Amino acid sequence: MISIRPTRLQEAAAILRLAAAEPLFTAEEADTVNELLTDYFEKPDHNGYFFLTADLDGQVAGFACYGPTALTKGTFDLYWICVGRDFARRGIGKALMDRAQVEVRRAEGRLVVVETSGTPEYAPTRAFYEKLGYARVATVPEFYGPDNDLVIYTRKTSLS
Repeated sequence: MISIRPTRLQEAAAILRLAAAEPLFTAEEADTVNELLTDYFEKPDHNGYFFLTADLDGQVAGFACYGPTALTKGTFDLYWICVGRDFARRGIGKALMDRAQVEVRRAEGRLVVVETSGTPEYAPTRAFYEKLGYARVATVPEFYGPDNDLVIYTRKTSLS
């Protein structure tokens, strides 16, 4: 059974292993997960970063990181979502996204923004967001580098 909860300190190492093992994440991105996780645990306000852990039968199967977008009213960014490859296609990603939506709504958030890559390797990721009701609202050509567009999705939290 999948359970989603705020991340606990004892889960940090497993989350970092998942980030390091994710083929779509660069080493720099995995290091950034570590930095944000450190802020989450060490700063009273989490420095604006919140983590959720997906647990499947006692194992850390995935995580999500989200937080309020500075200088906005009720807009939140989803920074990371990651499900271990051994746990794929079991509804864990959807469960993480659903819980993130609930938590954003509880924090009086009204809009979630997701940014991802436009490369072919990220096509399943983009399809995942679209299946969950996120609307593709913008593309910034070559944002991440040559032939690597930024694709932006949004979803209002009032959607079920």
